[in-house]
Amino acid sequence: MLVTNRGEIAVRVIRACRELGIKTVAVYSDLDRNSLHTRLADESFALGGTTASESYLNIPKILEILEKSGADAVHPGYGFFSENAEFAKTIITKGVHFIGPPVEAIQIMGDKISARRAAEKVGVDGVPGTTDFIEHPSEVADFADQYGYPIAIKAAFGGGGRGMKVVESNDAIQGAIESAQREALAYFGRDELYIERYLTNPRHIEVQILADSHGNTIHLGTRDCSAQRRHQKLIEEAPAPGIDPKILNAMGEAAVAVAEGCGYVNAGTVEFLYENEDFYYLEMNTRLQVEHPVTEMVTGIDLVQQQLLVAQGDELQFTQDDVQLRGHAIEVRINAEDPAEGEFLPSPGKLEKLKLPAGFGTRWDGGYEEGDEISQFYDNLVGKLICWGETRQIAIARTVRALDEFQIEGLHTTIPADRAILTHADFGNLEHSTKWVEDVLDLTGIRGSSQPNSSSEPNLIHRSADIEVDGKLFNVAMWFPDNSGRIRRNASSSSGNSGGGDGKIAVPMQGTIVKVMTEVGASVSSGDVLVVLEAMKMENNVTSDVAGTVSEINVTTGDSVGAGDIVIVIEMT
Repeated sequence: MLVTNRGEIAVRVIRACRELGIKTVAVYSDLDRNSLHTRLADESFALGGTTASESYLNIPKILEILEKSGADAVHPGYGFFSENAEFAKTIITKGVHFIGPPVEAIQIMGDKISARRAAEKVGVDGVPGTTDFIEHPSEVADFADQYGYPIAIKAAFGGGGRGMKVVESNDAIQGAIESAQREALAYFGRDELYIERYLTNPRHIEVQILADSHGNTIHLGTRDCSAQRRHQKLIEEAPAPGIDPKILNAMGEAAVAVAEGCGYVNAGTVEFLYENEDFYYLEMNTRLQVEHPVTEMVTGIDLVQQQLLVAQGDELQFTQDDVQLRGHAIEVRINAEDPAEGEFLPSPGKLEKLKLPAGFGTRWDGGYEEGDEISQFYDNLVGKLICWGETRQIAIARTVRALDEFQIEGLHTTIPADRAILTHADFGNLEHSTKWVEDVLDLTGIRGSSQPNSSSEPNLIHRSADIEVDGKLFNVAMWFPDNSGRIRRNASSSSGNSGGGDGKIAVPMQGTIVKVMTEVGASVSSGDVLVVLEAMKMENNVTSDVAGTVSEINVTTGDSVGAGDIVIVIEMT
């Protein structure tokens, strides 16, 4: 089995193959030479390059490695080529098994426009939207005139919130189109877009399906993925709680109908938006989902193993009536991001310390070990914590306990924000939606670590020590100035600020400049966007901290920058 992916999902697939006695072949970029997935695989081959486009999206190199290794099957994981019909077709043409659905199903569902049409054909309605690609910004304005704002501009060949921008007014259309296209092209290799009405308070519900080549299609229950930021999921749970079982069953039947309607085989996910006891078809992901472990925890079915068995022609060994959901499971995505009081800034770096939680009903699906590096050039998922309990309340409590056991040093993670979500009354009472994290949840004071970091303080080195006082053990944290004396300041974020800075605009993390929004001599106000920085597949607006005139621009589009680098200087007025 050639696994054409990296990180957590590559590790997950390799482990499943081992259990079935299947030899594995890993591929790696220059930065991933000593990564966990290469250490676990039976063989590893170099792709070369640093960025995704230079390595994991390099089809000629992957095909060369396929030939060298003699692999007779390819598992794409998720992201990269997992929903690319041309890649799947190329693999199959070489007489190699592609672990996924038929090319025709990928083509239908990979294009979100044809996917909407396919769903409508089997009587499953979606959110109001277009069935044509956006050709001109005026089409977006016309759609808004009919349905009102907000509306969503979405990547036609994307998913997972990548290449999706919400537009609130006519003035924001052009910028949203450009940003969505950049993200879609970088992550999926195609930049076609379409438009949908943006629901105001929905929950995001998924249905996991399995289909074999013998005509059997079943669903494995639902998942709720409503706790999101930037349209990307933070926390998932199964089954979807607080929804009438009749509605859940109807969703399951609708998902099966959509899958059968496109001749689907293998594992897949049909996504819906749920609001006011109505549900709308959103899209179908023709691959394994990041959140598949919560379904495994409540069904006892290994989805990756089922993928492999189905791909080799086996018939499903269970029917719809055999599928029983037991208890409740919660998955928390541990991302290399600083919650930054709601800004969620990418935080690449070295995992200097990684101590994982354990205990009953506690699972960790990770892509890294202590000492590994989380690079700015790839997705920022460190791993996934999955906890099971007999009830939702037990599962939540177990997840919080496990989060508290994590010890991670060297970079910031989303753990403090994850904990804030799980312990909030709204989450416990099912009063949250896909917009709740960004619009309601108060993350004031919630950051990736407690280490001081301000423009007036030098870099500080963290040290801790265990001290025993009168027989009681205390852990004491201390910070010392480093010897370089370098001062690093934080750039303002996309929300802007009230001013009071010095006009020396620095980037908050390492990344790549994808757009410069100003020019020398331009007048700017505090909070104006100056450059757009891409880090870990996310775009971040770097804004002015003062009002004044731009006197220096030290970067151009495509430049790589490091955390703290001054990119623009503004003379204050």
